[in-house]
Amino acid sequence: MNRRLIGCGLGLLVLASVTACGERTSGSGSAETLPTSTPPSSTSPSTTVAAANTGAAAPAVKRCDSTVLKGEITPTDAGAGNRYGKFVVTNSSTMPCTLSGYSGFQLENASGAVPTKLERKADPGPVQMTLAPGGKASANLHWGVVPSGNEPVEGPCQPEPSKAAAIPPDETAPLTVPWTLGPVCSGGRIEISAFYAS
Repeated sequence: MNRRLIGCGLGLLVLASVTACGERTSGSGSAETLPTSTPPSSTSPSTTVAAANTGAAAPAVKRCDSTVLKGEITPTDAGAGNRYGKFVVTNSSTMPCTLSGYSGFQLENASGAVPTKLERKADPGPVQMTLAPGGKASANLHWGVVPSGNEPVEGPCQPEPSKAAAIPPDETAPLTVPWTLGPVCSGGRIEISAFYAS
């Protein structure tokens, strides 16, 4: 045991440092640990940067869907057998959501679906928007109340709706909104615009 220690000590006297010994004597007589011979990992800095970037990324804003939107249909104008209104949606959540495009729209009553022929109008067309909590967007509606074709001229031209199932753009689940504006003639034909900020 003594010979090995002496040998290691002699090796230190001859050489500046001997890593196999693990310690060397400084000028003050105290022992200090030699640095490890394992090189630092070259992947550590990039991993740290990636983690930092991931942590700094802003959360994605989700699309407005039927779980956060509340809807209503408001009349805006009437004349010469034409009716106009707006389908207004409000972001009822505490987070912003995005909305762009046209709503699906199906008239209904207590018996089920009522004839509806939805026609998209290009003015205004789709525009990407973000609805803040409480923010609103509208889609213009136009329909007729004059019977056409083989629709009856006495009484309602079509079954009277009591509600509409409206599907937000790029979604599949509808939200239900009351319809109190009477029958929609011409087989339930409704012109609808894309949503715009309101």
